[in-house]
Amino acid sequence: MNHVVLARCDDYDVSRMRSAIIRLLEPIGGIGAFVKAGETVLLKPNMLSVKSPEQAVTTHPAVVRAVAELVREAGGLVLVGDSPGIGGFQRVADKSGIARAAQESGAELVEFDDTVELPGSGTFRRITLARAYWEADKIINLPKLKTHEMMTMTCAVKNLFGAVVGTEKAGWHLKAGASREQFARLLLEIYLLKKPALTIVDAVVAMEGNGPGSGDPLQVGALIAGVNPVAIDMVAGRLAGIPAELLHVERTARSMGLEGASWEEIEISGAPLDSFPTKPFRLPTGLDVQFGLPKFLSTALKRQLTSFPDADRQRCVLCGICRDACPPAAIEIKNSALTVDQGRCIRCWCCRELCPHDAMLVRRSLLLKIVSALAGRSSYASSSSAPSGISR
Repeated sequence: MNHVVLARCDDYDVSRMRSAIIRLLEPIGGIGAFVKAGETVLLKPNMLSVKSPEQAVTTHPAVVRAVAELVREAGGLVLVGDSPGIGGFQRVADKSGIARAAQESGAELVEFDDTVELPGSGTFRRITLARAYWEADKIINLPKLKTHEMMTMTCAVKNLFGAVVGTEKAGWHLKAGASREQFARLLLEIYLLKKPALTIVDAVVAMEGNGPGSGDPLQVGALIAGVNPVAIDMVAGRLAGIPAELLHVERTARSMGLEGASWEEIEISGAPLDSFPTKPFRLPTGLDVQFGLPKFLSTALKRQLTSFPDADRQRCVLCGICRDACPPAAIEIKNSALTVDQGRCIRCWCCRELCPHDAMLVRRSLLLKIVSALAGRSSYASSSSAPSGISR
């Protein structure tokens, strides 16, 4: 259940990718352990926005194509679907190369538009998901390993938020996004509604910095696979060198008592973690101080220790995409300028995530910069210990 496998794959050559994924899946039974003849299998890549594969924003089409081919060879009917944050499904599929990958592998593209409302089993009583996602016999989750300005990292669990359709995403950000722990709980409850049969992480070229949409590609050369997305995210976070205190999904999973949220429950095989680059990913500049301070002090200085989005007047073209996507409606365009109401802003960073012009900056106070540097050094030092067989 909590077996996580790593494999080396240094580029996106189609034949080498196929061989690497076959090798990756061997320790957990191969594709045949997850797909039976006649089943409808939905591949759920990351299709955030209209970006080329080289920008490392979306799951690489070579991964989608290789997995789709293996599923078809196992007798499955393959669908490829998602609900992009911006740009329209077909445009994202075309630009990312996923449309071509689907065509070449015999898979069918399905846009997440029709929905089904489901009863939740935890904090959130009703959750609406894409019908194609809910009705597929099996889900194969194909996330991209990236930093994330709100959740620090997006990988296996966070990728399943794509099963929420269109404007529903903004509603959930408004309802749960003011608290990272609350939003992490939402992500985990979506995962629990329909668990993927298999997850394969594209970390050949990952993203560091201001992910998930405006960061920098980073060569890692890794593929990660397993059944439990929580355990996979634990391994991915360690691979990225992200302090455990900042992995909100995994911290919340532990508080919920979910499988795979502690190292004692995880078995790792395949390529050793210490065979991959050991430099920690550069984290987003928009992260607030989230550790290393007494709780009463954090509360008292909250505004001074919080980053805010702000428009870059040189890059902003006043297209209104950030304004229209802002969950609390904190952005407005007036007198030929874009402004952010800091009092209403919930720091979900959807504006930066969706801006096609990379025109939303992060404003940090001098106090925040100083305390972040001090707390960051302390956190990295305290999180350097790792379980047996893990390099960090």
